[in-house]
Amino acid sequence: MTSLTADDVRAIALSLPDTTEKLAGGQPTFRVGGKIFASLADDDTTMGVKCSVDERAELIASEPEKFFVREGHGDNYAWLRVRIAALEDAAELTAVLTDSWRQAAPRGLVAAHPELSPPRAEGG
Repeated sequence: MTSLTADDVRAIALSLPDTTEKLAGGQPTFRVGGKIFASLADDDTTMGVKCSVDERAELIASEPEKFFVREGHGDNYAWLRVRIAALEDAAELTAVLTDSWRQAAPRGLVAAHPELSPPRAEGG
């Protein structure tokens, strides 16, 4: 396992098309099309990313050491917290950030970057 940091989050997030960084509430946020797709926590050890409610529940159940929600966030909260250092490597961090980016980015921008689409399942 590689020890990932907030600097890795920043580098990968800003490498995604049309991404900008902006402070919001004193925290760095990463945006595409004006929409936030990732944010760093005050202590730089966790980040928030967009995540469907169904996928969020699955990730938390299967890998609670990596993924969690903040206390008080309801069932319809489409965000997930990620413990940055608990991720396996830069490839996993890239996959998490790219998935969140796809959920926030305008459809035309996503379509213009098929290289950022998730891999298709075998036989599908």
